[in-house]
Amino acid sequence: MPTSTILGYDDLPDLLTRLTGDEKHDWSSLSTLDVLWVLYDRVLRVDPDAPDDPDRDRFLLSKGHGPAAYYAVLAAKGFLDPGELPRFGGFDSRLGNHPDRVLLPGVEISSGSLGHGLPIAVGRALALDAQGQEGARVVCLVGDAELDEGSNWEAVQLAGRLSLGRLTVVVVDNASSTYHWPGGVEARFELEGWDAARADGRHHGALERALSATGERPNVVVAEVER
Repeated sequence: MPTSTILGYDDLPDLLTRLTGDEKHDWSSLSTLDVLWVLYDRVLRVDPDAPDDPDRDRFLLSKGHGPAAYYAVLAAKGFLDPGELPRFGGFDSRLGNHPDRVLLPGVEISSGSLGHGLPIAVGRALALDAQGQEGARVVCLVGDAELDEGSNWEAVQLAGRLSLGRLTVVVVDNASSTYHWPGGVEARFELEGWDAARADGRHHGALERALSATGERPNVVVAEVER
């Protein structure tokens, strides 16, 4: 089941204002806010009281260079004490400029180097298949510009060929990629054997429907947001 709400969506602006500094990467972070909320509020099976439950879904934030929204959602959902947020980026803080899986409960990977998260997500999905872990999903959030990194497309190709149905990738598309994607970024995934959908990245109902879809093939949800 999705995590129970400790704080609500309307509390997120206040939580975000507690995080300060240039490394907050406001726009990069805010573009992911609604996707993250819908995942943790309506879709992911994760529990702040059992962050290492083997039956949990795995969420990997590949777009880790702007983690402020991620930290705010984790705080709202009980993974973090909201009182930690003002110490973001501090020398003795667990809340680094990139999330650290060793320091933070519920964080699956240390990320921020773009192009790393999706290949790791493919590996996680393969590992869960090998372990016979029924039902657990792997969800990875990337940015459209991040897909300029070639390592992503090796992972996309492999996942499609192996029909990794437990894998979902969310692409937050704010039209910031260098070369853009003729026909939309989802067309490239479909070519490699993925199911694909595009949704308004601020519409919670549309995001929930798209992100809840599962099947025999890997799934990509392109969450379109304004620049």
